[in-house]
Amino acid sequence: MKGLLLLNESVFLNRSLYEEAERHYSLRVAVDASSNPISSEINKIRDQINAGIGGDSVQVNELINRLNQVELENKQLRSTLEKMENRLAQLEGGKPAVAGAPAAPPKAPAKPQNDDDFDLFGDDDEDDEEKKRITEERLKAYNEKKSKKPALVAKSSILLDVKVWDDTTDMNALEQAVRSVQMDGLVWGTSKLVPVAFGVKKLQIQCVIEDEKVSTDVLEEKICEFEDYVQSVDIAAFNKI
Repeated sequence: MKGLLLLNESVFLNRSLYEEAERHYSLRVAVDASSNPISSEINKIRDQINAGIGGDSVQVNELINRLNQVELENKQLRSTLEKMENRLAQLEGGKPAVAGAPAAPPKAPAKPQNDDDFDLFGDDDEDDEEKKRITEERLKAYNEKKSKKPALVAKSSILLDVKVWDDTTDMNALEQAVRSVQMDGLVWGTSKLVPVAFGVKKLQIQCVIEDEKVSTDVLEEKICEFEDYVQSVDIAAFNKI
């Protein structure tokens, strides 16, 4: 009867499979514990607390304090690790990953610039018009300034020698006759009597004329019209002013 019961029990027949499964489980637990030394340390402390609950209370408190310290160090290590990961991401050109933050939507591709919107010669035309306007304004200002500036009048300084017939000629009457010649652009200056010979003197008189208004030939003719006093008229000096 017992033999029949043993034949019906699959545990006994599959003993090698159960032992192999138990061995794999123990190995995995050992690997997990060794991969995280802090978790392993916490588990050991917990086991010690459970084993010493019935023992000395002082020892229990010491174990609890040690457990709290280990958990605090674990949190600090995790925080430091997260900071290092964020820093590494920044150095590599990326942004630190934030837990729970939604992923940023991809940027839309830049719209290509239409060739029809690009004016190749628009700026050049505007620059040319601006330069033309500035040039016209400067020319206008220059012409206005030039028109306001008085034009230069060409003038000449002349020294005339008026010779008489003889020593009986009234020299004062001669000078008055010469100064009586009036023309637009003629200004008489100083005069003096210069001895010639045998008591005969000549009248030397200075005048200023505007070249465009007074001709020296016309001036000499007008002086020579006084035949009672004047024998001849010569230009002793002629200078442009």
